[in-house]
Order: sequence, then C-alpha cells, then structure tokens
Amino acid sequence: MYYWMVPMLVLGLQGSPKKAGSSDYLLKTFLAEVEKMGVEVQILDTTRMNIKPCIGCGHCEKKGFCIIGNDDMAGTIYPLLRKAQVVVASSPVFFYSVTSQLKALIDRTQTLWSRKYRFRLSDPLSTTRKGFFLSMGGSRGKKLFDGVHLVASYFFDAIDANFSGSMTYPGIETSADFQNKPDLSTEISRTAHALMSSLLKRKRILFLGKHNDIRTQMADALTKYHAGSRFHVVTAGKESAQATHPGVVEAMAEIGIDMAFHQPPSRSKTIQECRPDIIVTMSNDIDIPVIPDVMTSVWNLPDPQHAPFDLIVQLREQIHENVTSMATDT
Repeated sequence: MYYWMVPMLVLGLQGSPKKAGSSDYLLKTFLAEVEKMGVEVQILDTTRMNIKPCIGCGHCEKKGFCIIGNDDMAGTIYPLLRKAQVVVASSPVFFYSVTSQLKALIDRTQTLWSRKYRFRLSDPLSTTRKGFFLSMGGSRGKKLFDGVHLVASYFFDAIDANFSGSMTYPGIETSADFQNKPDLSTEISRTAHALMSSLLKRKRILFLGKHNDIRTQMADALTKYHAGSRFHVVTAGKESAQATHPGVVEAMAEIGIDMAFHQPPSRSKTIQECRPDIIVTMSNDIDIPVIPDVMTSVWNLPDPQHAPFDLIVQLREQIHENVTSMATDT
C-alpha cells in the first residue's frame, strides 16, 4: 500500500452566517458541479470556525508567520489554502463588502501576503492556482459588487491565486429567490467546466519514493512551480512522512519557493486507483507497479534522509534539471 496525495483540491469558503442561505446554496451548487469532475471538494464554514481578527501588529512582515497561533488559521486554514488548486469564496454583500466572518479570514492572510511580498517567496502552485468568487445581494445597484470584487482580487493575490472569474446575482435575498433563475443550473455547469478545464487536461505524474521524503517533496514542488501548467503532480511513499522536511523548506526558500504550511499526505489509496500517466521513481531500488499505457522513469537519486544541508541543495539542483528535461521531452 502506498500513501499518496492528489493535490487537486477545490476549497470552498462559505462566508455567510445564515445557515442554508443564498450564499451557502450557491456555493454548494457550484461545488457539486465541480465534484462531478472527479476532484476533491472541501467546504469551510468560516462563520463557525475559530478565526481571530488580525491585530495589525506587523509580526508576520518581520517573521513570516502570524503571532496568533491558537485558532483555526495556523493548523487548518493556511495549510488548506496552500493545498488547494482552486479556491472558491462565497459571500453575500454586507455594506458593499464581504461578511465580517469571511473578512476576518481574508485579513489574516496578511501572513501569506508578507511571505510573498516581504520575503519574496512564491507558493509552488502560484503559477496555476485559481480563485473564483460567488456573491449575491438584495438590491440592484450598478455598483453593488464593486466592493466585494476589490476585496476578492486582493485576497486571491495574497494567497497566490489568479482571480479567474465570478458569478454575482443582484436581487437575491434568500435561496428561494434562485428559483426565479431557470438558467442557473446551466450557467453554473458551463462556468464550472470553464474554470476547471485547463487543470483537468494536464498529464498526471506520480513521484514515487520510499518515505514520500525529501526527494519526492522537492520533485513535487519544483514540478508544480516550473511545469504546473502541463503536469498534475501526485506523490507517494510506502511510508507516510509526518511533515515537510525542514531541509526541504530551507532549500526551496533559497530559490524563492515557499513550502511553509505544506503538509504531507495523510490518506492512503493504491497506485492503481491513482491512475497516473507517468510514474517517476526516486531510485532504482523502488518497485514500479505495472500499469498498462503508463510511462515510467527512474531518476536514481541518492537518499538524503540524514544528509547535510549542502547535499540537499545539490539534490535540489539535480531534481530541477530532471524536471526541466522532463517538461521539454514529455
């Protein structure tokens, strides 16, 4: 049994404090359509999570991490924002902005903004991550959604996501009001497929190691960063790593790639269920499963599990060369 991770997570952020309201309905309907495409969907109800407000202390701009460590941001939300390939935020219009509950989460992504703009670090998915926004409001003013669009654009920029569109509906007070829009289902289906199409067309590549360790973690990040538009990256190991190796975090930061808040896989499935197009093993002592019509490659890299940092850096450069060659030849 191999532990593996399919990083095609679509993360929904539910911003309305009203249970089963219009915002909740639109988000769930949109993500139900996305889920039909075979990706993982997860919704965070931000209004019922422990999210403390930003206190404007500037700690994250100096240290790269938020000084508030005893709520859901550090342990849950930051890692999910890093894991997600697509982030879909949904909020009604409150005084021409998003709800205070969702805004609290957005304000706390100042930590990610600081890592990007103060520390000059980019997330591995920064070249391919997408952000999408859903909103509705009871009035019909021409500028009804100007404020929320501005908030959304800065939020998605902070989390290294390309603002890829929105669906906004004036004149909506309750979820029942959507029944007056007979074309809603068609609109959602068309928009969801347009959002996901380029991501779903990529080849799926599996990096296979003994422990899902330093080699697979760096191969994962470098491929996402340099060739993410062509490859959907999956990693696996016979043993599941407990955390991203600190040597990986440091080595990748040297070249401007941010591995903070990234967590190794925690679920297990067989490689046959993963169905990769390409399998790359990190060394020649790892058995490659026989799967029809799957390309295989052996990089034969040394195991650096207990190696000094300078050897991890050398390995990073070799993996970078391999990724560049693979992207050119495949």
